[in-house]
Amino acid sequence: MNNNLIRCGWCEKDDLYRIYHDYEWGKPVYDDKIIFEFLVLESFQAGLSWHTILKKRENFRKALDGFDFHKITKYDDKKVEELMNNSGIIRNRMKILATINNAQKFIEVQNEFGSFSKYIWSFVGGKPIINHPKTLEEVPATTEVSDNLSKDLKKKGFKFLGSTVMYTHMQATGMVCDHLVDCYQKNSMNNFP
Repeated sequence: MNNNLIRCGWCEKDDLYRIYHDYEWGKPVYDDKIIFEFLVLESFQAGLSWHTILKKRENFRKALDGFDFHKITKYDDKKVEELMNNSGIIRNRMKILATINNAQKFIEVQNEFGSFSKYIWSFVGGKPIINHPKTLEEVPATTEVSDNLSKDLKKKGFKFLGSTVMYTHMQATGMVCDHLVDCYQKNSMNNFP
């Protein structure tokens, strides 16, 4: 990894953050399984730092059956207690229960729209919104799109996916590109259809 590259300032904490920034953040994701993984991780992140979640990501992957939403829908009280006793993840009963609920709702949306990806990307017209922030302060916490998306998800029965969480989801999955204008990743983002 080249640590001499100019990156968005938020990722310069350590290599874990830099790798995430360089290889995932802001890259368009259309695979339902990966979209679901990010929804889960971001719902657990509410009130915590993303760095904390990234450090626990592989523990979450093991604990949640590889983020398999079909398996997660079948989690019972025994599995919830097992997760509550797993020190490798965030042990928050409400968020664990929300993950099970959201897996069920995720499948309902897939059935309605053909894929969750088709549904969620419709909020940005099927292609990334490319912003041109010069500083981290210019990057919003929410937008009208994330507000609308969050409201629609809530209406569909999803939990722990407020507007701020959904904006971070949009950034993570490339629905919006908020790489700073001087970040080396910005040039690669300008080639989207």
